[in-house]
Amino acid sequence: MNKNLFKYIAFCGVLGLGLTSCEEWLDVNVDPDSPNNESILVENRLPWIQKEYTYSAGCANTRTFSTCGGFYSTNASMNAMSVTWACNNGISTTPYQTWFTGTSSNVIDLYNKAQSEGAYHYMGAALVVQALGFMEMADLYGEMPFTEALPGNAAPAYDNGKTIWEGCMAKIDEAIDLFNTPQAAGATPLSSGDIWNGGDVQKWIKLCYGLKARWLLRLTKNASYYDPQAILAALANAPQSVDDNTYQACFDVKGDQTDFLLGDPIMTNGNWDTAAYGKTQWASKYFIDLLTNMRGAGVEDPRADKLIPSSMTNIVLDESGHVKSYSWRRAVGVDLYGDAKRLVAGGAASIGVQTLALNDVTMNYTIEDSSDLTEFVEGVASNGYVQTTATELSGRQYNVDGNKVSVCYPAGAWYVNSNNYVLAGDTAYVNLNTGSQNTNNGTWGMPANDTYYHSNDAAAANAGAVSGTGSFQIYPQSDFDVLTYAEMCFIKAEVLMRNGDASGALTAYKAGIQASMDRMQNKLNQWAGSYENPNMQPMDPTAISNYMSSAAVCQNAGDLTMSDIMLQKYIAMGWSIENWVDMRRFNYSAGNIGSFGVVYPGYGRTKVFTGSAALRGSGPDDVQYWIRRWQLPPTLELAYNTINALAMNANAQEPFIWSIPVWWDCTSDAEYEAYLK
Repeated sequence: MNKNLFKYIAFCGVLGLGLTSCEEWLDVNVDPDSPNNESILVENRLPWIQKEYTYSAGCANTRTFSTCGGFYSTNASMNAMSVTWACNNGISTTPYQTWFTGTSSNVIDLYNKAQSEGAYHYMGAALVVQALGFMEMADLYGEMPFTEALPGNAAPAYDNGKTIWEGCMAKIDEAIDLFNTPQAAGATPLSSGDIWNGGDVQKWIKLCYGLKARWLLRLTKNASYYDPQAILAALANAPQSVDDNTYQACFDVKGDQTDFLLGDPIMTNGNWDTAAYGKTQWASKYFIDLLTNMRGAGVEDPRADKLIPSSMTNIVLDESGHVKSYSWRRAVGVDLYGDAKRLVAGGAASIGVQTLALNDVTMNYTIEDSSDLTEFVEGVASNGYVQTTATELSGRQYNVDGNKVSVCYPAGAWYVNSNNYVLAGDTAYVNLNTGSQNTNNGTWGMPANDTYYHSNDAAAANAGAVSGTGSFQIYPQSDFDVLTYAEMCFIKAEVLMRNGDASGALTAYKAGIQASMDRMQNKLNQWAGSYENPNMQPMDPTAISNYMSSAAVCQNAGDLTMSDIMLQKYIAMGWSIENWVDMRRFNYSAGNIGSFGVVYPGYGRTKVFTGSAALRGSGPDDVQYWIRRWQLPPTLELAYNTINALAMNANAQEPFIWSIPVWWDCTSDAEYEAYLK
């Protein structure tokens, strides 16, 4: 391991932290006492550790949710993980680097400092974060330095997945004991430095038991280790309502400090930092279909308008070039798994970014294919790839001269600034980007309540044109969920379903859906009135009630399937690595786990798959047909600690490492060990 990764957050002796304002939990000032690594206070170190963990986790969430089909990306690395599956090690570095640089080494110092003053609750918090991070590393990379992963050790030995899993569970058990131990007299109260649970020790204990349930569930493939009663026992002590959720409140504050490693705003949501900071992500058809047609019921989920971005359409500009009138148009999802005609025609990473026409703009297209020419001109289905009714192409004035077509986009219309006709309908796909006071919107002088995406920067912003409304989990000021009651409900539903208790599973499943609604509604109620964005306004309570009693939600225990449970969990978890964990546990859409059938119908390899070097399995039933892990960062771990990496896993540098299951993804220890040889 590169010893240069181990920089400390107390680091240069200039960080003093204040928790006096909820909007400045990481306020950065010059500390007159010039703290060093030995003197920095526990209440000053913990919030930085919590923040740095959520950055690493947010990056892992985004990059793994791309593999789960939640969104489409033109970013080279994430496109390779979501569309072509030509696994790209460009995704491997950041979660690893931010975990070891910003969090892991500092956790040890927090633990030791807290121990010296009898601040047992800080010791417990340190262990929880340490377990969260190392379990994430094991979920991503399989084998990692763990027992020897100490600051200053440039080449620690590796541990296998089982050792890491057991070590993380042991840390959680120790944390529970510490949270149940009264602190020493005069020890710093946890409330002085905790930005997750506000110092509420009981919520920390519930978090610990929730993590035990989450991690015990990973073992469903291995009959020797899977223990449903242990999971249910943990759930009995885990969160019992949305009030027990553990999350990090995040903020979009003008003048926010930037991260020491990557230069991103400090107080923003870790999911936003990697999912909606740039302009390379769009919602997928797979995700949108779950929100609009769950169970084939044709009933729209009330969460849809909060999770699917919309853009303005039918824009009319006044004489000064400002938006005079408009209507909202919700995104069409990028088709990854159906015929994917648009991607086949244009290429795996070809979706075009829309631009606002401030004046009439004429685009000229040459269309050699006669059938495409006919479809394009007739406007039956914009260039044959997306519905005309969802694009800015429909109804435009045009001229045809042989195989050349010119289309006029009047002022106020969206268009793709390219002469490639295949891209012309891409205005149907609304980007997931969201503005920030410290990035684009702030640069253009937009007010703090403007959370919109403005595609061609200041021009669209100044005109008041909105290219996108964003998505609930990935605004810069969205809460970062660490563990929720909704997840606990879905875990219980799955375990009871496996136990043959369909009635109990149905109750837990419906409770999970309701808890997801409640969690979202609580946040939307906080935002109401503070933002113009319609996606940030509360849901209609009647719509929630109607959905819960509709055919989109299973109403009878005899009809409940594992797919019902897991697809609703998929929506509730959203941008979370847990969705990728679940997909691996059920072998994606292979349908060969127990008698549950295909749990993720419609998911699979895309029409533009090129990943045969990494994924060498012969078919869906073959374990190595699917993405099972990430390769270690070649420029970090494989460059500086090659000997130890290969000593643990002889295939660590092989192209097919991406298809080798991690420990809990195997049916036995013997199967796992065979993959390492």
